[in-house]
Amino acid sequence: MIELDQKINKHFPGLVVRKDLVKTVKGNAIVPSYVLEYLLGQYCATSDEPTIQTGIETVKEILAKHYVHRNEAGLVRSNIKEKGRYKVIDKISVALNDKVDVYEAEFSNLGIKKVLVDSGTVKAHPKLLVSGVWCIADIEYEFIEDKNASPWVLSALKPIQLSHFDFDGYVEARRQFSTNEWIDLLVQSIGFNPEMFGKRSKLIQLVRLIPFCERNYNLIELGPKGTGKSHIYSEFSPHGILISGGEVTVPKLFVSNSSGKIGLVGYWDCIAFDEFAGKQKRADKSLVDIMKNYMANKSFSRGVETLGAEASMVFVGNTQHTVPYMLKHSDLFCELPDKFYDSAFLDRIHFYIPGWEVDIIRGEMFSNGYGFVVDYLAEILRSLRNHDYSDRYKEHFSLSSDISTRDRDGINKTFSGLMKIVFPHGGASKEEVEELLRFAIEGRKRVKDQLMRIDSTYGNVSFTYLGTDDLAKPVTTLEEEEYPSYYHKTIAESEDGEILEAAQEGSPPVPSELLAPAEPTLKEKHLTFQENQKGLSFDTLLGPYLKGSTAITVTDPYIRLFYQMRNFMEFLETVVKHKATEEEVSVHLMTTEDEFKGEQQKENFEKMRESASSVGMNFTWEFDGTGSIHARHIVTDHGWKISLDRGLDIFQHYEMNDAFTFANRLQQYRPCKAFEVTFIKHKREVEGE
Repeated sequence: MIELDQKINKHFPGLVVRKDLVKTVKGNAIVPSYVLEYLLGQYCATSDEPTIQTGIETVKEILAKHYVHRNEAGLVRSNIKEKGRYKVIDKISVALNDKVDVYEAEFSNLGIKKVLVDSGTVKAHPKLLVSGVWCIADIEYEFIEDKNASPWVLSALKPIQLSHFDFDGYVEARRQFSTNEWIDLLVQSIGFNPEMFGKRSKLIQLVRLIPFCERNYNLIELGPKGTGKSHIYSEFSPHGILISGGEVTVPKLFVSNSSGKIGLVGYWDCIAFDEFAGKQKRADKSLVDIMKNYMANKSFSRGVETLGAEASMVFVGNTQHTVPYMLKHSDLFCELPDKFYDSAFLDRIHFYIPGWEVDIIRGEMFSNGYGFVVDYLAEILRSLRNHDYSDRYKEHFSLSSDISTRDRDGINKTFSGLMKIVFPHGGASKEEVEELLRFAIEGRKRVKDQLMRIDSTYGNVSFTYLGTDDLAKPVTTLEEEEYPSYYHKTIAESEDGEILEAAQEGSPPVPSELLAPAEPTLKEKHLTFQENQKGLSFDTLLGPYLKGSTAITVTDPYIRLFYQMRNFMEFLETVVKHKATEEEVSVHLMTTEDEFKGEQQKENFEKMRESASSVGMNFTWEFDGTGSIHARHIVTDHGWKISLDRGLDIFQHYEMNDAFTFANRLQQYRPCKAFEVTFIKHKREVEGE
């Protein structure tokens, strides 16, 4: 076990489980992860391998014996009849039969209805009345002559949810972890391997949890297919429900005028609408109107009476186009159904998760480390709904007075949610508070910037915040950095239907370096790149500064692992692309020897040397024996020193073995890590001028 896993087991004994076990026990059971983890938490919440193996067998046995598969329902019903009593795991929903004044249960997979339930059980578990709860239930069979009476009797019912937890113990244990360790523990709890994600990508994953710990939080995530957008809302918590966008009606979601019965918003902490995007989807205008009122005021009216609820709303959907295409031709909300493509509705959204920044889920991204039993974390998040952390930045920072009340609410709610998740105990440094605040502002800014494209009546807002020194610090979205020429445009149609584009008032001019001249003029500069930024390549970043050089020295202690070697090979490709065919160039690498795979490392360099010689490049390398090199830079013989704080390791993980993905073939389609680069005029040339 790695050190973090040992620490997790030490401070949360019995509350964590190894995340790869869920797949091991799931088999072909169509059951949410929190149901499986509830069982694993009973038998496998330990780091002792023999106990885990025994526990897995026990859980598999329980599932095999008691989980009801629909195609075996007849056999299970026969078992109950023959034995008189039997335990099943199934999704149970309850309805009141007002003709005979009794509550009746329906078992989803078992296929039996009208099973009597006593009032006490319904009072204890009101969610049984709304769309059902997964339970472990004891059923008895007693045949009665009366035609109207059901022979099925529910003798015991236990919802699969944690019965109690110690919140103070949770907060105290949190103090034992550093911020990065804690974030990694949460990412493992979601089921992902934190090593595959950068800090910004981890925060994006954590934003998906905010609807569970923040009341009336409105979140949207639009992005490509296969990025796990809906997974958290269907599998992660017994307090959340995922519904298909087209399936919901006003009575089901809010209130039924005929019966007066409150809908889903009264019973669930988080309601997620799946497959929300799609221009062709039809939406009920009255649903959109009541939703607008609810999202703004936390209330909805039924005739004369106004009712309140605290369910958070999440909208997830797939995009069909790339970000630059959407920015050039419309906006980032362009995929929504027409009725929801309404500035008043969209203005109520607190945060827009940029789904295009989230990697498509691959096998190696899943964690086999320890994370919380999701049921335990779900209860913790639920209890955090009673707290408010939205003012915790005010000691160090204040929002610009330019930011409207609605924008401020969105920022505050996101910031509060992230603080609850990452710093439930307080104890965040000023820098950590600033990082979360900037992230919260960016998510709301993404919404507002698109609204200004959709509706010209929205004024330009300066999304800045002030430190204690009263200096304004602006916040930009990542798309704004990547596509400035498209980002600040208003799209409108002329009378004959032609698309017109106009720069927004007050929008910053496009930086001159992005309007590339035919032959770039090289100058000294310092560039900073954000995590997940795309559009970068060695060719555009380094190529112009390598052109014309005949001798290049690269100093980077970390050219050891396969992906680092591949980065270096791609750097050599850039050198080749920027040299004249008839010229020769020398490249010398100074690095350190890998203590475990030194021979493999030398073999790879030798292959590179042979390959390089055939294209007019003389590649040499040496290992630093002192272990003293830490700086990472590139020096050319024609006067440039390029200082890279991460060396050539500027890209996030991508699928290296898949020859059919563009991220593999072309660097500009890979998200990068956060890094800085400085181009300095080399001293020797300065002296010789």
